[in-house]
Amino acid sequence: MNLQTRLAEGQCIIMDGGTGTEMEKRGVPMEEKGWSASSTITQPDTLRQIHEEYIQAGADIITTNTYSSSRHVLEACDLAEKFVEINSTAVRIAQEARENVADRPVWIAGSISTTTFGQPQPPPQVAQANLNDQAEILAAQGVDFFVLEMMRDIEYTTIALNAAKRTGLPVWVGYSTTINREHQVQIDYVQEQPVLLEEAVKLLSVEDTPLISIMHTLVEDTGPSLAILKDHWSGYMGAYAHSGKFVMPHWHFIDMISPAAYAAEAKKWVAAGVQVIGGCCGIGPEHIRVLKGTLSE
Repeated sequence: MNLQTRLAEGQCIIMDGGTGTEMEKRGVPMEEKGWSASSTITQPDTLRQIHEEYIQAGADIITTNTYSSSRHVLEACDLAEKFVEINSTAVRIAQEARENVADRPVWIAGSISTTTFGQPQPPPQVAQANLNDQAEILAAQGVDFFVLEMMRDIEYTTIALNAAKRTGLPVWVGYSTTINREHQVQIDYVQEQPVLLEEAVKLLSVEDTPLISIMHTLVEDTGPSLAILKDHWSGYMGAYAHSGKFVMPHWHFIDMISPAAYAAEAKKWVAAGVQVIGGCCGIGPEHIRVLKGTLSE
């Protein structure tokens, strides 16, 4: 049974939690301008173990450690010559983890993001070429579908979507949201004219992407964001929130939500119509284990 069939049947699908933050929690050094970009090739055994732990915790989907592996991010880290190696290796390690421990179907999501970690966005044509190349590598190496993560504006979301769609693989889109002073839900980006979530959703159609997630969003903002998404979106919904705070280049594990409390919130999201659920930064294997158990009750 494939993912689309499971979604069509109304099943709940469990994603993994954060990968980069788990690497950091285990002592893996982070790049000053690219966070976990190099860890795929410097600490492959740790990365493989994290994927394995998520599968053993109950994840149906594991995500490649390629969120910060676009060419322009790697260039800022003086790692441009490692672009193909880092992206290819990330898929291979995820596949090895699946082969090592999976006793049921597990899918591999290829992560693509437009995040630049404080560096200026490249010109649109450069970003398009770079993300095209990244998507082609991930697809050629064998990811099952793409997740566009932390989409935070219209122009570069379109660029990432175009890059992933070129491969012919399914594409899921993840918006990072916040609630502004006017109590509106906006995609989380500092702009003169912030983009409201409903405006960002209008960019997409179910032909482009069967599923939109609210991801890398505060737990307390996720429910209100899902309510707006549900009002403006006819496709499937996902949710994977974060816990803690990012101060470049480190994730700070402060005010962390417990696995039980996270699972309790997730039950509310599922009741609101979410079918794909997991965790983002700060959410680890134990959160996913408790989440899986809670949703299976």
